[in-house]
Amino acid sequence: MEKFIYLDNAATTFPKPREVYDFIYSFCSKHGVNPGRSGFDASIEAEEMVFETRKMLMELFNGDGDPNRLTFSYNASDSLNMVIQGIAEKGDHIVTTMLEHNSVIRPLHHLQVDGIAEVDYVPFDDSGYIDPDDIKKALRPHTKMVIVNHCSNVLGTIQPVAEIGKICKESGVLFIVDGAQGAGVVDMDMQAMGVDIYVFTGHKSLMGPTGIGGSYVMEGVPVRITRFGGTGVRSAQLTHLEEYPYRLECGTLNIAGVAGLNAGVKWINEKGMENIHNQEIVLWDKLRVGLQCIDKVTVYCAENTENQNPVLSFNIKGLPSDDVGMMLDVDYNIACRTGLQCAPKVHERLGTDRIHGTVRFGLGPFNTEEEIDAVLKAVNEISSIR
Repeated sequence: MEKFIYLDNAATTFPKPREVYDFIYSFCSKHGVNPGRSGFDASIEAEEMVFETRKMLMELFNGDGDPNRLTFSYNASDSLNMVIQGIAEKGDHIVTTMLEHNSVIRPLHHLQVDGIAEVDYVPFDDSGYIDPDDIKKALRPHTKMVIVNHCSNVLGTIQPVAEIGKICKESGVLFIVDGAQGAGVVDMDMQAMGVDIYVFTGHKSLMGPTGIGGSYVMEGVPVRITRFGGTGVRSAQLTHLEEYPYRLECGTLNIAGVAGLNAGVKWINEKGMENIHNQEIVLWDKLRVGLQCIDKVTVYCAENTENQNPVLSFNIKGLPSDDVGMMLDVDYNIACRTGLQCAPKVHERLGTDRIHGTVRFGLGPFNTEEEIDAVLKAVNEISSIR
């Protein structure tokens, strides 16, 4: 395949570090068996790798000390469904924001339609940030939980999680953070930030493969079991196991996915999360400034590098975002994302829902300055069409 410029890292990071590909292959070649289900060496060694990965992720997010409360799932959407449905009860009130991904919006919508819970959506300001005071004003006596994404997948804005967490703790409300865009690239300290549940996916900034994600649930947070199946433990028991990790896991784990996460987290720890982010944000700022200098280009909410992830949305006046994305792909071999990016309420707030959404660039650790120069040249040429 001809080399192309990949700027869709907000959807899935690509390529992964070579260490990730190598470890998935080598581990699965020798230990690709059910972890912890049997007493033979390969099974025991597979379980040891799984537990090591739980521990590394718990430490990365600064959970409360029990690695088994780090559970694996398919992805962030899967875990968000489990924790939302495992907490919500008839008569609850839930507060979330207009920045959310459909992974939050759709489960909450179904709770509303089914008459289980009321939901309020707090708007973001003109710069793309949630005001913690607006969260506080939205709380009611029967508010059960607040759900906020760590970083917007459309605007890249990093939300004031610690401030929101403080409000939730003072009000006795559970605080859930969707870390799909933040995990692995933006600092998360669950204990210091007052986060009760942190949800992550593996295939973005954690550098893992697709099909793996999970959550960390702090001690004392009540999440009901909503799925039932095999655990390899106490098989004669007809009820699903209450303790973690089995409480939120059933059936055989995605061992290749966990192995990829294991290698991905080690790569992040070796490179330094802050170093990775700084490298990405320097390129993001070059891209931001360059796009803002192009006639007919509108860049949304990107003002400076403070509290910003390397995600940028823009439009070219007179051209639908889908057309721009197609030209970037076909004529310039640049991969990006167009449309509503599974976050319709963001576009309602921006007014871009009426013009087919935006073009989104998502930078990753393997993008280069030369690529950004090529992207700016391409956008400039496309904008001159009309």
